[in-house]
Amino acid sequence: MNAFEFITRYGGQILELTGEHLYMSAIAILLAIVIGVPLAVFMTRNPKIAVTIQTIINTVQTIPTISLLLIIMIFLGLGYSTAIVALVLYSLLPIVQNTYAGLENVDKSMIEAGTGMGMTRLQLLTYVKLPLALPIILAGVRIAAVVAVGSATIATFVGAGGLGEMIMRGISTTDDQKILAGAIPAAVLVVVIDMLIGKIEKRASYRVNTARTNK
Repeated sequence: MNAFEFITRYGGQILELTGEHLYMSAIAILLAIVIGVPLAVFMTRNPKIAVTIQTIINTVQTIPTISLLLIIMIFLGLGYSTAIVALVLYSLLPIVQNTYAGLENVDKSMIEAGTGMGMTRLQLLTYVKLPLALPIILAGVRIAAVVAVGSATIATFVGAGGLGEMIMRGISTTDDQKILAGAIPAAVLVVVIDMLIGKIEKRASYRVNTARTNK
């Protein structure tokens, strides 16, 4: 079967599975941001608890993907929910770590300037700390996105679909073309998402550096 015949036969399936793959990954990344950023803010205000939280998140990262999926499956069953929860747990570490580091390393003079203007803690966080920490936060989101998109191929083991399903079909039928039909789009997605978030990160870094220069 040549490339044209393969695309004609499986092109629709590949697009559908790519959509499922992106859906799972996007939901997981958004949830990881919604959970991770506030958690990191909480950690900056509670240093003693921060160590415990980091230890727990680091421990989750050591659990093999298949094992974690099976543990979650016991409670949530087969399907998207199990896969998304697992992807969220794997995506949390870089977001929490980078947000925490970014907030902790904000230029103290900028904080003092905001305090001098009468800003509250919430205003300092919203208008000073988070904007200045944004490049570092985005670097964490970038890593999390790569992890989520790459790990989503394993979601097929819990019936969640995605490009991993095409890969598994290829493995079960010893069909190299099907394996590549799942693996190549997954790899391309990782590269494209990494590049897109990387560009956003560079723009944010430029704005922060400009703000520091003009302060």
